[in-house]
Amino acid sequence: MATILIVDDAAFMRMMIKDILTKNGYTVTGEAENGIKAIEKFKELEPDLVIMDITMPEMDGIQAVKQIKEISTEAKIIMCSAMGQQAMVIESIQAGARDFIVKPFQAERVVEAVKKVVG
Repeated sequence: MATILIVDDAAFMRMMIKDILTKNGYTVTGEAENGIKAIEKFKELEPDLVIMDITMPEMDGIQAVKQIKEISTEAKIIMCSAMGQQAMVIESIQAGARDFIVKPFQAERVVEAVKKVVG
């Protein structure tokens, strides 16, 4: 089963995503609270998938995606965004994200996006 890195500045959001993923048989290998930590964790853990929030302190998700894609062109990333961040979603897809999920999360949508990207 795929290993997943969850990146979100809100601990409760990471917990929610982790809960959805583990209930569906996925392994969450790490968590990060901003883009800088996400890049460090990506290098360290080499996860099959990164679920990345867009809006975070220190380094946002879009910058982190660009840097992760420089480390590995094969990196698979799904973005999370709050409602009404369409422009950022488009920017993140252009940066290399494969899909996006909108907050507040629906468990089925999270699982559907993960299955589509990593099986």
